[in-house]
Amino acid sequence: MMFKAVLFDLDNTLIDFSKMKKLSSEAAISAMIESGLPLEEKEAMEKLYKMYGKHGMENQNIFETFLEEVMGNIDYKILANAVVAYRRVKDGHLVTYPHVNSTLIKLKEAGLKLGIVSDAPRMQAWLRLASLNLTDFFDVVVTLDDTGHLKPSEMPFKQAIKKLSVGAKEILFVGDNPERDIAGAKKVGMKTALAKYGQYVEGGEKADFDLKSIGDIVKIVAGK
Repeated sequence: MMFKAVLFDLDNTLIDFSKMKKLSSEAAISAMIESGLPLEEKEAMEKLYKMYGKHGMENQNIFETFLEEVMGNIDYKILANAVVAYRRVKDGHLVTYPHVNSTLIKLKEAGLKLGIVSDAPRMQAWLRLASLNLTDFFDVVVTLDDTGHLKPSEMPFKQAIKKLSVGAKEILFVGDNPERDIAGAKKVGMKTALAKYGQYVEGGEKADFDLKSIGDIVKIVAGK
């Protein structure tokens, strides 16, 4: 099997997004309570995560929405402390999974084109890549803002194929979500690999390969 390109999901595939989000949100909630939020930490976290589920994990106004629902208005002292605490912890815990950099280097050395297909907003995706010094590895980065469609829509995958100028069957797509990443990539004819080392979701569409470590990709593309 000869691959010419590898496409990656970003969050929970290259970056440990779930861990960062949880720790940052806990820090924000603690800062809100210290500043006057009238809730216990457990209840506040449950409410916040319900809002993430409703409005999206990437919603940039989630703390304002949270305060309006809990308190009936936005207390800017509480809001400011929450944002500062969130950003401080986020910057310290935005990390790649083990072996990401070395794997990307080996794939580039092997002559493969690399890309990202992410449901994250454009600026958020690029900020994460820049924070981790990953921007120069990728030939193509397709985000939610580029197509307006979330995975498993075929649109993001088709745009990546077009930009790479590589046939779908010559592309390996790596992601953590069977329903969004694996199903979407398979619909357009890509081969797929499930990132079981990350926060992957059980069940759903079966991938062509299972990855215990991101480094396993090097053997797959080499046909080993």
